Amino acid sequence: MPSRSFSSGNPRGDVAEDGNVLVVRRLLPVPRDQVFAAWLDPASLAQWMRPGEVESATVEVDPRVGGKFRIVMVHSGGGEEHWGEYLVIERPSILSFTWISAFTDRRPTVVTIEFLERGAASTELILTHRGLPAAQVDAHRNGWTAIVAKLDVRLTLECGGLPPL
Repeated sequence: MPSRSFSSGNPRGDVAEDGNVLVVRRLLPVPRDQVFAAWLDPASLAQWMRPGEVESATVEVDPRVGGKFRIVMVHSGGGEEHWGEYLVIERPSILSFTWISAFTDRRPTVVTIEFLERGAASTELILTHRGLPAAQVDAHRNGWTAIVAKLDVRLTLECGGLPPL
C-alpha cells in the first residue's frame, strides 16, 4: 500500500501525496464563483499561474469541455510550455483538465479541482493531480502549492481583504 503523507507549511493549506497522486487543499476567503472563474480567465491565470522563479506567464484558453489551453511560464532560463484539454467544467464546483508538459514526460496527466463553499464568502479548494511520473511528484507539489497560494493572495486583494500570512 503506498504511503500517504501530509505537509502543512501554511495553516490555510495542506498537501497530501498517495503514490503518483498529489492533493493540495487551501481555504480561500473568497466566494466560490470568483475562485472558479479565475481558473478560466486568461488574464487572471497569467497573474498567478507562476510558481517559484517564474517571472511571467502567457495564457491561452478555450474554456469549454473539449477546449484547449496553453500556458507558457517564463523564467530566467527560458519558457516552459504546459498545455491540455478541459474534461469537466461544472460551474462553480468542479473543473478537470489534462496537464501535459516536459515535466509529465509529455504524457497527459489529469488535474481535478473541487470548489467547496465554506460559509457565505469562503471556498475550500481541493486540487488533485493524478498520473504524474514518480520523479515529478515533489516538483508538482511545490508548484501547485505556490500557484494556489498566489491565487489566494490575488483574489483576497481583489475582494478588499488582507493577504494571507
